[in-house]
Amino acid sequence: MVEKKFDQLLGIRTDGIREWRGNVPYNRYEPTPYVALEKLFQAYRIEEEDEVVDFGCGRGRVSFYIHHRFQVPVTGIENNDKTFQEALDNEASYRRGREHIKAPIELEYGLAEMYEIEKTENCFYFFNPFSVNIFKKVVDNIMTSIKQHDRPVDLILYYPLPEYKRFLKQKTPFRLINKVRVPEANHGKRGKFKIYRYA
Repeated sequence: MVEKKFDQLLGIRTDGIREWRGNVPYNRYEPTPYVALEKLFQAYRIEEEDEVVDFGCGRGRVSFYIHHRFQVPVTGIENNDKTFQEALDNEASYRRGREHIKAPIELEYGLAEMYEIEKTENCFYFFNPFSVNIFKKVVDNIMTSIKQHDRPVDLILYYPLPEYKRFLKQKTPFRLINKVRVPEANHGKRGKFKIYRYA
């Protein structure tokens, strides 16, 4: 009920699951529950100067939700062509009546590890979109950007895989700053957000 209500509010359709065909290093499309997003943003605030990247954005739920709620620039990255087209359809519907939001929202088709991090982007969202090897490459790209343009950067992980957490703890300067449990999302003990920061 909550899922449909929020989709209607945003003028989008993001429910359902999509599996990849064959043996690929990408995980299925499954949207972050709205109840989880509501809980996250009670504990974590996106500021007006922040810029968000949603890796593996799927049909765009997190991207549109953040853009609507915080009115900050958001970029969603997706590389499943069918899912990306659905995200574009959602974008067209979402934009109607939201001309007052000046911050841009962009959807890009392509591989996460090939995305060039902008020097102003400082908040990166992941809901286990791909294998840990791709995650490592993406984080390496983020670290390269930080070295070129030093700034605080946050990584938000929902339902974090142990391999993701181990890599961040052992191989990067990112440190865990917050943990937000979401039992209402019915995702078991992994149904939580972990927020890591480079500062």
